[in-house]
Formats: sequence, C-alpha cells, structure tokens
Amino acid sequence: MRRGLISVGLFLAFVVIFTLSRHAISPTTTTTSTTSTSSTTTAVTSTTGSNTCQGSDFSGVFNQGTGAAGTIYASVTLTMKSGSPCAIEGWPLLTLQDQTGAVLGVNEVTVPSATTAATFPDSRANHAPTRLSMDVGASTTFSFFYNDVPIGTTACENATTIGVQFQKGGSSVPVTPAYAIQPCGNGRLVVSPLY
Repeated sequence: MRRGLISVGLFLAFVVIFTLSRHAISPTTTTTSTTSTSSTTTAVTSTTGSNTCQGSDFSGVFNQGTGAAGTIYASVTLTMKSGSPCAIEGWPLLTLQDQTGAVLGVNEVTVPSATTAATFPDSRANHAPTRLSMDVGASTTFSFFYNDVPIGTTACENATTIGVQFQKGGSSVPVTPAYAIQPCGNGRLVVSPLY
C-alpha cells in the first residue's frame, strides 16, 4: 500500500512539474490573450532586450500542405521586410476572413500543451515555443491543420484570408491561401508555435 502511495505521489509531482514548466513565465515575458468569435487563444510574446515584432513589418506566404481523411495540413512562413530587430515567442493569433472581408469564427487550439498533443509533418512544429530574434530578412513559420468534413448540418468556414498577429492589439500580417481554407467544427484550427 505504501509503495503504491509513493508511486502515485511521484506521478502527481511529475505532472505538476511538467505542467508548470510548460506554462512557466519569466519576469521578462508577458502573456496576452485574445478572444475570437468562438474561443480564447493565448500567445506568449517575449519583450526582453527587443521590441515585440509587429505584423506590419512582415510579409506572409501560405505553404500548401497535404491532406488525408478530411485532415488538411498547411503552414505559413512570415518574413521580416522592414523595422527594427524584434523578438517573438509562442503561438500566432489568427483571424480568418471570407471573400467579403467578414471576420469568421476561429476555435484556435495551440499545441503542444500540457493537455493537447498533435503531430505535424514538419518536426519543428512539434516542439515547445522558443524565443526567436528577428531582423530584416529573417523568417519564421508556423504549422496548422484542420478538418474539412462537416459535422451534422453545421456549415464549415470558408476563409480566403488569414490575419496573423504576434500579440493582442498588434498589427496583422495578411496571408492569402492558394485556396480557401474550410475548417469545420466552428472554425477549429490546431496551431503550432512559431518556429
């Protein structure tokens, strides 16, 4: 019985340490949240020694991915075209728009996290966030996937533009996919950290 309690205690300690280490925030890092039409997404942006990057200093390219059994994988590469050196860390904040410019609902799920895991084709997308120092000419990428199979009678989103922010209230990088992305499940997108 004692041995079982010790094992349970060690397991719980490991879970607590793992969870806290995944969500630890140093005194020089701020956490911001943005609420889209249907969910809350958290992005962690470092501000140590550099300004936080602004989307208006970047251009974006949609990298067409692969798909099978209704799951579509893609990525976006953002290249700094102007501005002063800056830093980013964490997950991008995404906004989807249709062809008329109307903002669509997004249910952004950030991975990896203590509660959610996913595997992306690009192994760099499967790692925890790291601080990236950016300067003119530098690029960063994030991966995402979504399911395009409707559930019941609920229509899937039909997004022709993806807006990418590095922090809540920051300027956005508009990215135009080669084809409209159609995430079902109330706009559910599973998104990797910037890498």
